[in-house]
Amino acid sequence: MILKPYVSALFAIALSGAAIASDDHGGPVEARPFKPGITMTRAVQAGITPDGAITILKAGNQRFLANKPLLHNLRRRVTQTALGQFPFASVLACIDSRAAPEVVFDQSVGDIFTARVAGNIVNEDILGSLEYTAKVAGSRLIVVLGHSNCGAIKGACDGVRMGNLTSLLDKISPAVAAVRTEGERSSKNHQFVDDVSEMNVQLVIQTIREKSPVLKDLEDNGKIRIVGALYDTANGKVTWY
Repeated sequence: MILKPYVSALFAIALSGAAIASDDHGGPVEARPFKPGITMTRAVQAGITPDGAITILKAGNQRFLANKPLLHNLRRRVTQTALGQFPFASVLACIDSRAAPEVVFDQSVGDIFTARVAGNIVNEDILGSLEYTAKVAGSRLIVVLGHSNCGAIKGACDGVRMGNLTSLLDKISPAVAAVRTEGERSSKNHQFVDDVSEMNVQLVIQTIREKSPVLKDLEDNGKIRIVGALYDTANGKVTWY
């Protein structure tokens, strides 16, 4: 009896045709062309390639840079995706308040998966999450998104030891050791910090491939791409590599 109002509400949404993402469940699906602002459905997702997903994110960052974001009807998106989600990309990013992937890539409800942790490091739980997004939910792209002026990177550069943060920063220490930037090897050297940020992204990508046979197999077979990017907190630009 408690569930009856909830079930009735979902049934009413489905009948109205508003929950369009749910309409793609089950059976073969015919790919539907993507266009900016469209609600992600299984049919739209099916028409997006890994390279196409990168193109969509690049275009979104260009809108962000130009201060010309799409007009996102968030309440409508909530209704349309109530019964299903089919994001085209997954982003592993830092928790930094200035670098939210949905914002810097100008995306909306149901467009991208995001996993956020200080220093955009990867562990078993995040790997499992990314495996779900790609293998089960059909995401075409994994982006490891670092950023400039990162506090976690600075902490690793300075050898900070503090509670549970210690073990997190230890995951960044290989990037610190691998960088050969001239000058002081501390957070006072801004170039050193940025170089470690980029190296950390590259090593995280390497770790994903080494520790997730599921994702490596998907990438080897052209189902997904795993790429790195760096967000500049000074100007809003995302650089890809």
